Amino acid sequence: MKNFTSVYDIDNLQEIIAKALKIKENPLENPTKGKGKTIGLVFLNSSLRTRLSSQIAAQNLGLNVLTLNAAQEAWNLEFADGTVMNGDTVEHIKDAIEVLNQYCDIIAVRCFAGMKNKADDVNESILSQFLKHAKVPVISLESATRHPLQSLADCITITENWTENRKPKVVLTWAPHIKPIAQAVGNSFTEWMQKMDVDFVIANPEGYDLDKNFTKDTKVIHNQDEALKDADFVYVKNWSSFEDYATMSKVEENWMLTNEKLELTNNGKVMHCLPVRRNLELSDEVMDGENSIIYQQAKNRIFSAQAVFSEILDELK
Repeated sequence: MKNFTSVYDIDNLQEIIAKALKIKENPLENPTKGKGKTIGLVFLNSSLRTRLSSQIAAQNLGLNVLTLNAAQEAWNLEFADGTVMNGDTVEHIKDAIEVLNQYCDIIAVRCFAGMKNKADDVNESILSQFLKHAKVPVISLESATRHPLQSLADCITITENWTENRKPKVVLTWAPHIKPIAQAVGNSFTEWMQKMDVDFVIANPEGYDLDKNFTKDTKVIHNQDEALKDADFVYVKNWSSFEDYATMSKVEENWMLTNEKLELTNNGKVMHCLPVRRNLELSDEVMDGENSIIYQQAKNRIFSAQAVFSEILDELK
């Protein structure tokens, strides 16, 4: 694994899930594996779980950790090539990355979709700059179109909660929100579920279909009750329209997950990547109920990151 930006950077998904679960049993088994190496965590957007889980994972491996809140603590960055920098931007991204190359053995970066220019987001205008200019391995802590460490944690969580000798039914269901949200989590979870041995279905209102480049042949149902029937896992997440990019058409039906809707499932376990807007995306009764495995999911962010960091360190030897 030279970089980690999507499920396609994983040679064997089941092997890395097993590795993460083994790490979970003893996170400090290899406390000096990263000794003498530095990982730079670059945050262009807000973060709680990604920041803390990445720091813990890196420290568990003995890595030196540099954390840069670039949006608040660094110079205003310019991302366009060939621009005359006579405005508010002070440092070009390729210069910043070249400096990071000097300081870090691994660069991990978190950025969101701009939600203004569809082409920029689809083409990963920020992450692509890191992949182009970095001379060390690059790890995506989330990008405009994907959230791979979250998705690996999701796979870990499903694996450790499933013991039956059949494929589990996994439903990714859209939820309401107050503002347009990017498709990264939904896209990424879809790609990873396509690599898992599961019966996977997406439920969303008309007008909210994800990018076909991610959903491919996955079944998409526009009736939430129909999709939830007999589900073993229900992943709740909002996203805005992809076709009418970054807009939110009105949805008449109630898509918030409640205990009443959970009765349609096979005692389905409820997942969410957090943060969650309570009583909008998920009711309190579900969030705090016995079917919720959301906090287990959050804890597994440590072990997904540690498994990936460990794989990257193997490449640096």
